Parts: sequence; structure tokens; C-alpha cells
Amino acid sequence: MKALIFWGGWDGHTPKETAELLEGELRRKGFEVEIASSLDCLKNGDRLAALDLVVPVWTCGQLPAECWTPLNAAIRAGVGFGGLHGGTGDAFRGQIDYEWLVGGLFVGHPYVGQYTITLTATHSPITAGMKRSFVYDSEQYYMLVDPGNTVLAETLYRHEGREVTMPVVWTKKWGRGRVFYSALGHTAKELAANPEVLAMTVRGLIWAAEGKSA
Repeated sequence: MKALIFWGGWDGHTPKETAELLEGELRRKGFEVEIASSLDCLKNGDRLAALDLVVPVWTCGQLPAECWTPLNAAIRAGVGFGGLHGGTGDAFRGQIDYEWLVGGLFVGHPYVGQYTITLTATHSPITAGMKRSFVYDSEQYYMLVDPGNTVLAETLYRHEGREVTMPVVWTKKWGRGRVFYSALGHTAKELAANPEVLAMTVRGLIWAAEGKSA
């Protein structure tokens, strides 16, 4: 299978290092992986259509129409799409169609520290064999989410005297394409220090990529 990982945007999420970490994991799973540090890689629709997976690692920034249109068409035709944390869920702020594709958007992390992640779909190939719940120490993302997502993991968010159930990991469809997202993995170092979360992320990317042949 063939994957494209493109990285850039805000340096605080270590986009280059995160892209390289995911590249190594996917190569070990048998993928051919291309890494790009420019959005120009999204302009060739035929090139995108030949892929099985696209992974953005690009916090903030703008997504020009000449990049979004081919990307959107490729995913709707069956190319998988997946990513994590701000590199996907806080990319291209204000691009509503992109945010709809992802299934949610980051709006803040008023809490940073330890919190509990609870799996809601242990039968999924993405979460199978993982602990039903585990403690994670990082930014706890507060997100606005698509109610049509299939949620695989969630957390209880306490903020301003309220408690809400906040999705953390989910999947969805975009046309014929599979979409995977995880809010975990602030930096490459954090992701590598949590091997079970890294493994779940890679499983999610593989699941998204397999949708094209399926």
C-alpha cells in the first residue's frame, strides 16, 4: 500500500519528527511512504488517487482550493485519510469542509495533566486487545465533533462546573473513503513514550488505508 504524509505548520507539535515516526511505523507494516513538507503534494489529483492513505501533520495554516479540491476528490473516491492531535484536528482553521472531513475540530485544552481514556468499541480492529481504560498525561482536547462519528474512545471532561463526555478517537466515512482520527499524541516524543497509543494510531491509519481495496 502507498501512503503520503505531509507535514508543516506550527512547530510546537514537532511535525517533522511526528511525520518521520509515523513513516517508520508504516514502513514496518509494508507501506511505501512518501513524506512532503509542502502542500504542493496535494495539487495532483491523479497522484493522490493512486494512494491508499493520506496523513496530514500540519497544525494551523491555510488549505488553498487547488489543494483541497484534489484531496477531497481522492478521499471521496476511496483513498483513506487519518491523523492525530493538532496536526489533523487543528489543521487549516476555518476550512469547514476539511473540518467536516476530519469529523471534528480542536477548540481548546483548558486542562493539561492526567486524565482517563475509556474505550467504547473494544471489538474494533483499531482498539482490540487494548486496556478498557488507561490514564494519559497530556493536553486534554476539547473538541467540536460530528455526531455521525463512530467513537472508539472517550474521556470525561470537567470544565467550568460541567462534566461532558468528550470523544477522543473516532472513525467515519467520507464518500467511499475511510477516516480515522485520534486526539492523542501532542509531540513525537510523547507518542513514542506511549507505545500502546502509538500502536492504536498506526492501526487506525492501516484501517483507513484498507478501505480503498475493501
